[in-house]
Amino acid sequence: MSTTTGPESPDALLGPADIRELAAALGVRPTKQKGQNFVIDANTVRRIVRTAEVRPDDVVVEVGPGLGSLTLALLEAADRVTAVEIDDVLAAALPATIQARMPARADRFALVHSDAMHVQELPGPAPTALVANLPYNVAVPVLLHMLERFPTIERTLVMVQAEVADRLAAKPGNKVYGVPSVKANWYAEVKRAGSIGRNVFWPAPNVDSGLVSLVRRTEPLATTASRQEVFAVVDAAFAQRRKTLRAALATWAGSPAAAEEALVKAGISPQARGESLTVEEFARIAEAKA
Repeated sequence: MSTTTGPESPDALLGPADIRELAAALGVRPTKQKGQNFVIDANTVRRIVRTAEVRPDDVVVEVGPGLGSLTLALLEAADRVTAVEIDDVLAAALPATIQARMPARADRFALVHSDAMHVQELPGPAPTALVANLPYNVAVPVLLHMLERFPTIERTLVMVQAEVADRLAAKPGNKVYGVPSVKANWYAEVKRAGSIGRNVFWPAPNVDSGLVSLVRRTEPLATTASRQEVFAVVDAAFAQRRKTLRAALATWAGSPAAAEEALVKAGISPQARGESLTVEEFARIAEAKA
């Protein structure tokens, strides 16, 4: 049976044998340095697309498509897909994989061969959704960069290491609540959207993975402080997270007394710690700086 009958073909998606065959043909051996773990289960990528609520009119950007497992599933559901891939070999091979397995949708696919952290623009219509399997070591900076750079991205679903997923979705008071939690919340409503087992990857990682959903705020946070100003407070507060905010923000404010003055003005106890504050409260502190 042909595997090139377009998006309706059940064989269009990549299975374990397809992934290994493609990797062998390309001489690709997944490396820990690049955080490469290829998804080999078609049901998992379809579940990700469903969870991401990808619509027929969506323009999806995918970071780190690898051999194309998730890319093909996204092409089935979205209007178009732009994939950002840093690896030379994988970037060169992906268009041919799309053409071979889903020729009817190949003109809906674009590739950007680049480090996602350096991407400043994307070809074609503005993206409406971000869906990606992000390597652990760059997951948070890549996510925050894409949300900041492309304000048209309304919905995001990322698969990351479970520990990172917990951190991104944590609420104030949670012991893993920190810089990623607050900064992600600046842009979006963030929540855990499921767990992914290790056996759907090749090679199987030694950690579990989690899905995180981010729905962009319809109205930006109401503050006169800039994003950079608010993020500077967040970074300072968590750089010494065991300290009270009066102490932790001393360098940022100029002195412990100046930090206390800003905190009192913002209506926040100088004895509080960063892990108890919402992003709105961090914004108030930024506004209150003399």
